[in-house]
Amino acid sequence: MYRKAPRIARILTCAVAVPALLVVAGCSSDSGSGSGSDGGKKDAGAQQQQKKPSAPPTVAAAKFAALPDACKALKKDTVEDLVPKADKAEGTADESSDPQSRRGCSWGGLDDKGVKGSQYHYLTYSLQLFESNQALGSGEKRATEYVTKQVNKVQGKEGVKDVRANPAEGIGDQASTIGYGAREAGTDFNHAVVVARTGNVVVTLDYNGAGYAGTKAPDPADLLKGAQTATKEVVASVAAANK
Repeated sequence: MYRKAPRIARILTCAVAVPALLVVAGCSSDSGSGSGSDGGKKDAGAQQQQKKPSAPPTVAAAKFAALPDACKALKKDTVEDLVPKADKAEGTADESSDPQSRRGCSWGGLDDKGVKGSQYHYLTYSLQLFESNQALGSGEKRATEYVTKQVNKVQGKEGVKDVRANPAEGIGDQASTIGYGAREAGTDFNHAVVVARTGNVVVTLDYNGAGYAGTKAPDPADLLKGAQTATKEVVASVAAANK
């Protein structure tokens, strides 16, 4: 009996030690769980940083930065051929609140042939420059959209008749022609309009005419040919102004 006492003491000592170890192990487990939570927060933060939106792409720079002197965009011989006996050989410049982005010029003249009648010719055009804009897009994109608006605007004019709209080749980067008839101030006029884009610049040209004293209005085919010739010269003047 005496010898059993030490054995019982040792058993009790072990029984007490085992729960203590379990408690320590449990604490260690909680501590490890805390470290894992911190690591999870760091991973979540890294994912949020990766999801941040990237900067928007920059738009392409505009091809042209300047417009030519509108009234000098056509050759003198071209003006004399298309508008015989023009009231002002140098043309009349459009008034513009922003000449850096919009300019224009026009000529008008009555070719009086006495008893053979008279023909009136009028030539006008505008140049519109579009700059590249981060919010609105590149200058070329904006100019392309403007071409469509101009073509629709011409075709939608009140009182026009016999409208003929077609794409045109060989004039800038893109072009459309619109021919139509209209009665203006009691007189029948024929119009030939060309809307052309070169880079980020749009040229809208209207060449028209009427007949007086028994003379018919200028032939639509002749007006269209003259309008295309003039538009090509204006388009070329844009490139020359940006050299």
